[in-house]
Amino acid sequence: MQPQWSPTGSPPCPRGGGGWRHPPGSLLIVAALFLYQARVMTMAEGDSLISVDYEVFGKVQGVFFRKYTQAEGKKLGVVGWVQNTEDGTVQGQIQGPSVKVRELQEWLRKKGSPKSHIDRAEFRNEKKIVALEYRNFSIVK
Repeated sequence: MQPQWSPTGSPPCPRGGGGWRHPPGSLLIVAALFLYQARVMTMAEGDSLISVDYEVFGKVQGVFFRKYTQAEGKKLGVVGWVQNTEDGTVQGQIQGPSVKVRELQEWLRKKGSPKSHIDRAEFRNEKKIVALEYRNFSIVK
C-alpha cells in the first residue's frame, strides 16, 4: 500500500502519530531563508558595505602605526591597506560594514599606536560598495 500524501505533498510520518515528514531538502530551504532574512535585517540596520580613504597626520611614522592599524583592522574584520607617505603621514583605505569602518575611523582619529601622537585624521571618497575589493588588511611598503 502506498503512503497517503498530505495536501502539502509530504508523506505521513512512518512512526505513526499523525505527524508529517518533511520532503527532502525542505529544512535546508527553511534554513537558507532564515539566513537570508537575518542578512537582510542586518543590512537594513546599517551594515551596508562602504569604502573610505584616509590620511593621518602627526607623529605617525616610526611608531609602529601601520602595524597597529593593520592589527586593529583585522580585529574589527575590515579589509584595506595602510602605508607611509613621503610627507610623514600615513594613508590608506578601509572597506567593510559601515559600523566596523566607523570604529576604525574613530581609532585612527583618537587612539593609534601607543607611541603615536595624532594631530588629525582626514577621510575622503566615502562610497557604498557591493563587494569588498581586498581579501585582508595589508601594509603597503
